[in-house]
Amino acid sequence: MDEILKVDNVSFDYRDANVLRNVSFTLNRGDFLGIIGANGAGKSTLIKLILQILPLAGGSIELFGTDLAKFRDNHRIGYVAQKASSFNSQFPATVGEVVMANLYSKRRHPFFRYSRTDHKKCDEVLETVGMLEYKDKLIGNLSGGQQQRVFIARALISEPELLLMDEPTVGVDAIQCAQITDIITRLNQGGMTIVMTNHDTPELIRLSSKLLIFCSHGNGEFLNRADLTVDEVNTIYAGKRGHHHD
Repeated sequence: MDEILKVDNVSFDYRDANVLRNVSFTLNRGDFLGIIGANGAGKSTLIKLILQILPLAGGSIELFGTDLAKFRDNHRIGYVAQKASSFNSQFPATVGEVVMANLYSKRRHPFFRYSRTDHKKCDEVLETVGMLEYKDKLIGNLSGGQQQRVFIARALISEPELLLMDEPTVGVDAIQCAQITDIITRLNQGGMTIVMTNHDTPELIRLSSKLLIFCSHGNGEFLNRADLTVDEVNTIYAGKRGHHHD
C-alpha cells in the first residue's frame, strides 16, 4: 500500500498546557482515520501540525514519504475547517469564486484568468457535493450546511489525495449533516485518504477504518476499527478508552 501520512512520536505543548504526547501512527492510501477525544485533548492541534499551521516541536511527520519541513506539494492535501470558526458569512463572493480561489497552480502567477478547464473543474466538484446550481449565488446567502458543502468542493478542486476535516458537521442540521456524511463516505470509497475529527463519536466510529483516541493527557491510542469488539466500542462511547500511558 502507498504510505500517505506517517506521524512518529509527535508531542506538542502550548504555554499553559501539555496537549500531545508521543503520538504515532501511519496511514495508507484509502484509509479513513477518525480522531476522537474531549475538547482540548489535541484533535485540532494534530491537524494544524500536519498543515504546518503550528510548528512541529517534537517528533516527525512525513507526507507522501517526504519530511514535513521539505514538503511543498500542498495541492495534494485538502483541508475543511469548522465553518463557524473560519468564515465571514458577509464575504461578498459567489460560490464559484470561493471554490476556484483554491486553485494552487494559478496562485503562483500574479496575473491570470480562469480558463475553461478551471470552470469545468469547478462545476465537477460542485456537482460532487450537490451545489452546482448555486455556483453564481453569494455564499453568504446559503445555509450553514450548504456553505460547508461549498468548502468541501473548495478543498476538492486542487484534486487532493489526503483530506483533513476538523468537525465538518458542527453546527449543521441533521439533514445537511447526513448529506455531508454521504459526500465524505463516497470520497473515501473512491480512494481518498481522510483524517477527520467529529463531535459525534458513534458516527465517526461508523465511518472510520482506523481510530486515534485521545485522553486528556494527550496520548493517542491508535487502532483498527475492525478489531474492536462491541464492548470496546461501548467503552469509547462512554469516554473510557484512551487512557494515559506512563
